[in-house]
Amino acid sequence: MTKPCIICVAITGSVPRKADNPAVPISVAEQIESTHAAFEAGASILHAHVRDADETPSSDPDKFAALKEGVERHCPGMIIQFSTGGRSGAGAERGGMLPLRPDMASLAVGSNNFPTRVYENPPDLVAWLAAEMLTHDVKPEIEAFDLSHILMASEMAKRGELAGTPYVQFVMGVKNAMPVDRDVFDFYVKTVHRLFGEDAPWCAAGVGRYQITLNEWAIAAGGHARTGLEDNVRLDRETLAPSNAALVRRTVELCNRHDRPVATPSDARALLGLRAA
Repeated sequence: MTKPCIICVAITGSVPRKADNPAVPISVAEQIESTHAAFEAGASILHAHVRDADETPSSDPDKFAALKEGVERHCPGMIIQFSTGGRSGAGAERGGMLPLRPDMASLAVGSNNFPTRVYENPPDLVAWLAAEMLTHDVKPEIEAFDLSHILMASEMAKRGELAGTPYVQFVMGVKNAMPVDRDVFDFYVKTVHRLFGEDAPWCAAGVGRYQITLNEWAIAAGGHARTGLEDNVRLDRETLAPSNAALVRRTVELCNRHDRPVATPSDARALLGLRAA
């Protein structure tokens, strides 16, 4: 049987605003509604950031708690993944929501350039975030902006700093970081298989117009896919995406084209070695 494809929906992020696309959900209520529609369309993982009322990024644990409660109520079994990314806070603020015990959290294990700044992930902070995830039984999703990040995840796993098989997501298309390059993508896949085993799950995310490209590459190659308004606010150059659900449906169409069944939440939990909902 062909391996089901896990679809992750990154609903909000820290950058896009209503001025970029009115469909970007900002309030917790909007986020719950948008997530529910994406869940119904086929997403089994929610990747979540939270915002303040003025649309600026927040690391407020109370907002994360309210979002988690709403998604658990309206999207039974959906995997909840919180972001510990650096745009939402500094230092330990970035992991302040981990005691809420989401199923997963993003973990960037190294620094790299972003369009206008350095995305800083110093070793002591990475080690602390990883330790918090172990303490609270939160599975990290390794955000690989560079080949060295995959190799670092391997070293951390060998040292017991990550539980189970690392789940690596290739992030491609961020300006000044890793461009969208098919040879690099193929080498990433080869490296994950070499370091973590042929059955190790992995995912890919493309930024902006490259979202659909990375969706197709990942689905065709047996990986999993991330979509959503965090990474891309358009269906094409002329058309804004009307919702996160619309981007999920586009990803489902690619799964159908490549004969990949769409993973249910229970499928996704089994593939990633997560606790039952």
